[in-house]
Amino acid sequence: MDYMVRAVAADESIRAFAATTKETAEYARQAHRMTPVCTAALGRLLTGTVMMGSMMKEDKGVLTIQVKGDGPIGALTATADSKGHVKGYVNHPGIELPLKDNGHLDVAGAVGAGTLTVIRDLGLREPYVGTIQMPSGEIAEDLTYYFAESEQVPSSVGLGVLVDTDLSVRQSGGFIIQVMPQADGQVINQLETALRSMPSVTSMLSDGLTPEMILGQVLGEFDVKIEEKMTVSFSCDCSKDRVRHVLSTLQMSDLESLAADNKPIDIACNFCGKSYRFDAGELREIVERRKG
Repeated sequence: MDYMVRAVAADESIRAFAATTKETAEYARQAHRMTPVCTAALGRLLTGTVMMGSMMKEDKGVLTIQVKGDGPIGALTATADSKGHVKGYVNHPGIELPLKDNGHLDVAGAVGAGTLTVIRDLGLREPYVGTIQMPSGEIAEDLTYYFAESEQVPSSVGLGVLVDTDLSVRQSGGFIIQVMPQADGQVINQLETALRSMPSVTSMLSDGLTPEMILGQVLGEFDVKIEEKMTVSFSCDCSKDRVRHVLSTLQMSDLESLAADNKPIDIACNFCGKSYRFDAGELREIVERRKG
């Protein structure tokens, strides 16, 4: 079962999150029929997004991260709430790239150079929007840079997805460690030293470490207190009514053309791939409602 934990350490001068997301990433892989490099890229983004979503205090808050690079994968989008539900997709899920010289998937090459945008919709009049130029396209480094530049919170983000030989997800997860303003120099130096010697996320997960153990790996010198444990899942709230509403916003000429064809159409949800069919009668009904 996928889950994440939220913790504090060093007298609350450090806050930390860690998650295991194997099932979530595998669901996304199957839903979007993704190649390994796309699985790795979206899996990392889903993990980072669901941890950042849990930072919101508002029950109805929604956090969206959009990655728009010039690589062949195109744009990536992930959306999460504060309760561990996340969904996402890539524009071109069938892209394949050669492995890097070290044998790893070339996520940075697939994503390319571009922007990362974080949108926090807290139910207010205007959502908070922060955008950075991505320094690497590796997702974890980009989120680390985002926290420093847009939120002025020194952070370390680690994300990893390991794809098996049968293309399924073997391991997926990550962590976010953040230094609060009250942290003293000794705490910061100790934390930096621990982070430099920390193994990769996928190697820790492959060794059987849980999210709690991952935080213990880096924060072992501090008094770590787990404050919350939360289930994580790929969850899409799409429905035929939602798709019908989207259809109704099309240009009237396009709607009338679809209805005039007298054929059913199938529309798939970008986030989960579920398809919804509208027959000619339903299309004509949408047209009539638009005419009012």
